[in-house]
Amino acid sequence: MTQALALASKGQTLTSPNPSVGCVIIDTAGQVLGQGSTQRAGGPHAEVVALRAAQDAGHPVRGATAYVTLEPCSHFGRTPPCCDALIEAGLARVVVAQQDPNPLVAGQGIARLRAAGVAVELLAPEHPAAVAAREINIGFFSRMLRKRPWVRLKIAASLDGSTALQNGLSQWITSPAARADGHAWRARASAILSGIGTVLADNPRLDVRLVETARQPQLVVLDSRLQTPLDAQLFMAERPVWIYGAVPDAARQAALQARGASVSYRPGPQQQVDLVAMLIDLGQREINELHVEAGQRLNGALLQAGLVDELLVYLAPSLLGPGRGMAALGPLSRLTDGLALKFKSSTAVGPDLRIVARIQGQDRF
Repeated sequence: MTQALALASKGQTLTSPNPSVGCVIIDTAGQVLGQGSTQRAGGPHAEVVALRAAQDAGHPVRGATAYVTLEPCSHFGRTPPCCDALIEAGLARVVVAQQDPNPLVAGQGIARLRAAGVAVELLAPEHPAAVAAREINIGFFSRMLRKRPWVRLKIAASLDGSTALQNGLSQWITSPAARADGHAWRARASAILSGIGTVLADNPRLDVRLVETARQPQLVVLDSRLQTPLDAQLFMAERPVWIYGAVPDAARQAALQARGASVSYRPGPQQQVDLVAMLIDLGQREINELHVEAGQRLNGALLQAGLVDELLVYLAPSLLGPGRGMAALGPLSRLTDGLALKFKSSTAVGPDLRIVARIQGQDRF
C-alpha cells in the first residue's frame, strides 16, 4: 500500500477532475506483478494500468492481491468500471485504502467485488494509509462531499508578515526555490484563483512555468466589473480562463469572450461576486483543488466567509516593517476571536520556511 500511495502522489498533477489513484498487484509470495497509477481524465485508471503492466511482463494475475488507494469504480464514466476488470482478471483479494466518496460508487465497487467472490479488505478510516489516501485526494473528497473545491490560500511574506511594501513592491520577497515550490503546488491544483486587484497591479501570468507539468490549471478571476485588460498576461497560457462578475456589462463581456474567456455572473452584496455561489459553481465545473493567489482584500474576504480550508505560507528570513499584510481581517477586540489554525507541516525551502496550516475543523467532512 505504501508503494500504491507513492504512485497516487505522482499523479496529482495529471488526473483532475478524477482522483489520483495508485494500484500494486502482488502474487502469493509477495512479488510485484504489475503496478500503475490513474492517467489523464479519459485514460485508464490505476487498476487497468497495473493489470496491463502485469500482462505485458507475462505475469498471470489469477489468485493475486491488488492494493488500491481508492475503491475501484463501479460505474461507466469516461472509462468502464475498474471492479469489473479486476473480477475478469481473476484476482482473489483486493485491499482498499479509502471508500470512494463519489455517490456513483460509494461502496458499490466493493460490493460488486465481494458478490463476485473477491475478498475485499477496507482499511479503517484512522489507518495511516487511509489517512494518506484521503489527503492525496482531499480536493476530490471535498467536491464529492461538500459540493465545492478544497480552497488553499498561498501567501509569500516576510517574517513580520508583509506581502508587499506600502508602495506595492513585492517581487521578490521569497527565494527562487520557494517560488518553484509554489509552482509545484499550483500544478497539483485544478484551478488557480486571483482577484482583479492583483491582475491590475501585477499583470501576472498565474500559470505553471517553474516546474514541469502535464497540464495547466484553469484560471479563475474575480472581476466584479469586468475590468480585466484584454492584453493581460493571464491570457498567454493555453488553458480556460473563467471570469466571475457581479455587474453586467454586455460590451466588456463580449470583448472578454472574444479573447477566449468564459464570463458568468454571481452577484452578491455591494455589487461584489458572491463567493459561496462561485465556489458551488466551481464544484459543478469539477474543480477539486482551488489554489488562491490574491491580495489581502480577497484573502480576507475568503477567510472571513469561512471558505478557506488551508494556508500555504512561505516566510522569508527578512523584516520589512509596515507594508501590506497577509489578509485584511480587521481589528479584533478579543484574542478568542482569532481564526484557529492547526500546523500540518513546516519545511525549509531554500532560505525560506514553508508552513502548511489548516483551518481547524475544515477537513471534517
